[in-house]
Amino acid sequence: MPEAYVAAGSNVRPRANLRRALAMLGAEFPGLRASPAYRNKAVGFEGDDFVNLVAAFRTERPLGDVLAVLKATERALGREPGAPKWGPRTLDLDLLLYGDLTGSLDGATLPHRDLTTRAWVLGPLTALSPGLRHPVTGERIGALWERFDRGAHPLVETSLEDAD
Repeated sequence: MPEAYVAAGSNVRPRANLRRALAMLGAEFPGLRASPAYRNKAVGFEGDDFVNLVAAFRTERPLGDVLAVLKATERALGREPGAPKWGPRTLDLDLLLYGDLTGSLDGATLPHRDLTTRAWVLGPLTALSPGLRHPVTGERIGALWERFDRGAHPLVETSLEDAD
């Protein structure tokens, strides 16, 4: 059964939106687990800090169904279709990995192009599954994080229970 990894982030009532997103995804995908949450500065625009985490779950549902659940969850939490790429977000869910699938499939590129280039993706993924292997390079996620330049986009661990 493939394991899916999903990056989740928000900078509009981020803690409340991420708590709701995890509850909704957990209802769809029993056994869902999540990394710690991390706060980081907005990138690409001036705005409130983001809170990000990575969730993982095993599923027999096809890739297209998983992607549909992610989009429906974003919409349910106020994400407007066609929202600008660099702007405030109530919720952003990106499928990072789906088992060992690679390439462009069902409208997704796997592994996700930001997996190894964004601290707010690689850091939480490492906290959740440091021994996971990148499906293309075969490197352990933890080793990729050890070499990552964390100074450019520092992450600060935070609680989802804090007030927004």
